[in-house]
Amino acid sequence: MTNRNKVARIALIASTIFISLLGACAEESVSPPTAEKKPKELEIHGDVRIDDYYWLRERDNPAVIQYLEAENSYLESVLADSARLRNRLFDEMRSRIKEDDSSAPYKHGDYFYYRRFEEGQEYPIYCRRKGSMEAEEQVLLDVNAIAGDAQFFAVRGFRVSPDHTKAAFGVDTVGRRFYTLRFIDLDSGEEISGRIEDVTPYFEWAADSQTLFYTKQNPDTLRLQWIYRADLESA
Repeated sequence: MTNRNKVARIALIASTIFISLLGACAEESVSPPTAEKKPKELEIHGDVRIDDYYWLRERDNPAVIQYLEAENSYLESVLADSARLRNRLFDEMRSRIKEDDSSAPYKHGDYFYYRRFEEGQEYPIYCRRKGSMEAEEQVLLDVNAIAGDAQFFAVRGFRVSPDHTKAAFGVDTVGRRFYTLRFIDLDSGEEISGRIEDVTPYFEWAADSQTLFYTKQNPDTLRLQWIYRADLESA
């Protein structure tokens, strides 16, 4: 064994001991929460397995929420010493992001469509200009305005109808990727009644600008499974 290898090995052992001591100190000061074991038998294709933590899938179970909150508290306590460093890194990364940015416009019919962000705002603003990018801007959907103070708000699949009079988009306020399709009149800016609940944000307008084809996911696997057709007049 060369001297270089010996030094490297000693350094590795020293680092391992140091990390172990840090872990021991952390364990002495704060104990991590322990999830209760509730064995559940699962069988598929004749193979049986036991999942002790299957109950943690119950998102609305108060016990699950309590355990996750305990995990979050433990995380914050363990990382408390690095709070200033984490905040500095976050501020540095955010400073490198252009807040007042916009997407490249694309031509669809007589209009140029794009989305943009304003400084200090969290969500995009969907816009269009008729004829050229020098024309007056028309704001189609300001997601900041409809999101309000929601803790989570995601808009996906903003699509304009072939006749450019309506738009549809999916909204998720939970984070489970179950969207509600909503519709707006682009001339008035008002929302069109008739929302479609618990679907994916993947859909297409029919040529009549009145019919919509959308997809719905399996509630267990969350994979796309069904295709539906909706008429806005009867939605």
